[in-house]
Amino acid sequence: MNRGESKENASKYMLAEAVKRCMKTMAVENITVKKIVEECGVSRQTFYRNFIDKYDLINWYFDRLLEISFNEMGSGETLRAGLIKKFNYIKQERVFFTAAFKVDEQNNLKEHDFFMIFEFYCRLIREKTGALPDKKTRKLLEMYCQSSIYMTVQWVLKGMKESEEELADLMIEAMPLHLAGMYREMGLI
Repeated sequence: MNRGESKENASKYMLAEAVKRCMKTMAVENITVKKIVEECGVSRQTFYRNFIDKYDLINWYFDRLLEISFNEMGSGETLRAGLIKKFNYIKQERVFFTAAFKVDEQNNLKEHDFFMIFEFYCRLIREKTGALPDKKTRKLLEMYCQSSIYMTVQWVLKGMKESEEELADLMIEAMPLHLAGMYREMGLI
């Protein structure tokens, strides 16, 4: 990573921390870019050099979560372990995710989560098997990813009553048999 990338990431993290502070006192819909940059102490130009809008910022921050929790799965970690890491992180960032998951506007976190997780699973299958998922597998993945996001959002919005382990186990148990068989063959469950 060169110096420019480090400075850029530092700005992005500063903006993410500022939006998280704003989320403690107001709904995401009411947070403006002006409020975020004031909270952060940077210019609007800095914001727009890094992000399209506040939802792009929220989605970027969420992507860091996916990197942390799912990257290791490709190198031998199980799906359950990756999910537990994801849910632990969501629990640590409860205020952020509670606010972000309430939004249904364009470019919202739920849609972004779906595309990121769906693409991750497709890429993982390709890396492990040497082939892209077939049409049936892609459709099952689409259904499964939508369901798992729904379960995650409900878990967050209803107060995280189940443990991270219980939620991971429920998600694995809810996996369509075809996908579960593939993941077993790949050594991921």
